[in-house]
Amino acid sequence: MAEKEKRAVNSYEQASDVEQYGELAHERHEALRNQLDRAERQHTSRTSEHEAILEATALAKTSEKETPVIPSPAERRRGAPSKKQRDASLKSQLKQAQSEMNTSSRVLSKVIHAKAVESASDAAASTIARPNALLSGSIAAFVGVTVCYFVAKYYGYQLSGFETIAAFIFGWVLGILYDYFSVMIRGHRKDR
Repeated sequence: MAEKEKRAVNSYEQASDVEQYGELAHERHEALRNQLDRAERQHTSRTSEHEAILEATALAKTSEKETPVIPSPAERRRGAPSKKQRDASLKSQLKQAQSEMNTSSRVLSKVIHAKAVESASDAAASTIARPNALLSGSIAAFVGVTVCYFVAKYYGYQLSGFETIAAFIFGWVLGILYDYFSVMIRGHRKDR
């Protein structure tokens, strides 16, 4: 940039006509403006860095004194939520969902989510209403009734209606036994 300035000064002295004088003055003006802008940016960046450091230090000192230590969300999530937290979360979500329902759905929801009904449902789900038992009972009922129907039709017998219930109970018992032996062999898994 210094070369350009020297050239501008030399050309300035040698300029004879007004047009060249105007161009040289403009070049000189631009060179000085660029140099001034650079110097200002350097000064501003140094000053702003220093001010930012001072401000951050002061802010850190005041925040340590004034604000209590609040654990981050990751620290709050450590461990499983307590039963009290789960119950509070369930109640708030139920209230929010029920507020968006019509009257009949809201009443049914309140009945279904009553403590007694939920306890009975959970007990049945963990004992007699096992998914494998229900599935095997349904399959056994379908297959058993189909076989009974074709055999009865071939031999001319009339079905009583108990065949479906008996086949379902037979399949259900097979499903319960399968669950029992799978737990005995593999062990109980909580992710089911």
